Amino acid sequence: MATLEGKTVFITGASRGIGKAIGLRAARDGANVVVAAKTTVPNPKLPGTIFVAQEEIEAAGGRALAVACDVRDEEQVRAAVAAAVERFGGIDVLVNNASAIYLAGTESTPMKRYDLMQQVNARGTFLCTQACLPHLSKAVNPHVLMLSPPLSIRARWFAPHVAYTIAKYGMSMCVLGMAEELKERGIAVNALWPRTVIATAALNLLGGDETAKHGRTPEIVADAAHAIVTRPSRECTGNFFIDEDVLRGEGVADFDRYAVRKGEALMRDLFVD
Repeated sequence: MATLEGKTVFITGASRGIGKAIGLRAARDGANVVVAAKTTVPNPKLPGTIFVAQEEIEAAGGRALAVACDVRDEEQVRAAVAAAVERFGGIDVLVNNASAIYLAGTESTPMKRYDLMQQVNARGTFLCTQACLPHLSKAVNPHVLMLSPPLSIRARWFAPHVAYTIAKYGMSMCVLGMAEELKERGIAVNALWPRTVIATAALNLLGGDETAKHGRTPEIVADAAHAIVTRPSRECTGNFFIDEDVLRGEGVADFDRYAVRKGEALMRDLFVD
């Protein structure tokens, strides 16, 4: 079975939710995990800090480095990458997970929210990938994975929240372009998106606990991410993966273990037709 043992995985937004789950899955292989996120002090509204995530990843069997990093800040990003390389000797996998969300129509979206989503989602993804490229180029099986949706020009995915859709599709357009750009260098660039809603803090904008019971846990995305980034990079690039499809391809048949509440009807995530 493919493994991340000894590999260094740099994950943005890894203090909670899907990012942390991906880190914990890598840790069970014995990977080095860089927890690059903003939260250093506990927040009563948002559980988890980079230091708590570091402790959990180490307890799961990995080595971890917690680095305070706002992906909007170029200096912080480049410093975080340098710290990762100094500590672990390189970077094998980059997971662009950090994201900002604000679901509102055009008139109801403050420009500061529009700017935040563009800076974190599209620009942050581009910046982190750019900063990691020199080190990924030296890796044996380098992967970049964006937590972003399949590209679509269907109006239904734009009309209710144009600003958010632009920002998330910005991440996906990075996949489309970078996969082709970096193919000759053997660096895989792929996207991963959940088929159903995932029980994370972001669900507070989609109905909270009432919505979460119709979703799955972050572990399904983590298992799918692991399956992707352990594939041969020269044979797996430019894909817009859906978590459930990835795992079915790996032979997984029982998805009840990922359900927040077994027996409840599942709610599809945004951008999934």
